Amino acid sequence: MPHGPDDGAAAASFEEALLALVPGLRRYSRSLTRTDADGEDLLQDCVEAALARRAQWRGANLRSWAFTIMTNLFRNRYRAMMRRPTAAIEEAEQVALADDDGDPLERTRIRAALEALTPDYRTTLMLVVVEGYSYQETADMMRVPIGTVMSRLSRARHQLASRLAQDNIVPLRRSK
Repeated sequence: MPHGPDDGAAAASFEEALLALVPGLRRYSRSLTRTDADGEDLLQDCVEAALARRAQWRGANLRSWAFTIMTNLFRNRYRAMMRRPTAAIEEAEQVALADDDGDPLERTRIRAALEALTPDYRTTLMLVVVEGYSYQETADMMRVPIGTVMSRLSRARHQLASRLAQDNIVPLRRSK
């Protein structure tokens, strides 16, 4: 709640900065949930939580803070889902890749390879490779040691490369 003339401007600035993060948050939410509908729900919950917790933001990296909120919301949902006795039926809609150019069959195979990764591997891969976070930032967001991020990323890349090689899609080279 604004208390002075600068507080209103700060709130507007915060909201504008958060709004600018929505495309990246949307990509990340869809990669976590694997469906557009669930991804949109997670995105909405994340934005609502960020707005509600605006007072908790320390003025540091808003992008990292928002992605951490989303990661934690997803983890809480995933844990709750795993406790349920019934399995959820997967929707036909799949995660939207950032680049929709190229062969649709190739995109489908890449999407399937990504979905085959464990949630921890997929989350690590998305944060580092797609969203461009450093190992340390990813470790902080996921609340794990940096070595865990490095091993998860290595294993995720290896598993992804193996699956794609089986389909003769893309020879993935290790980045240096």
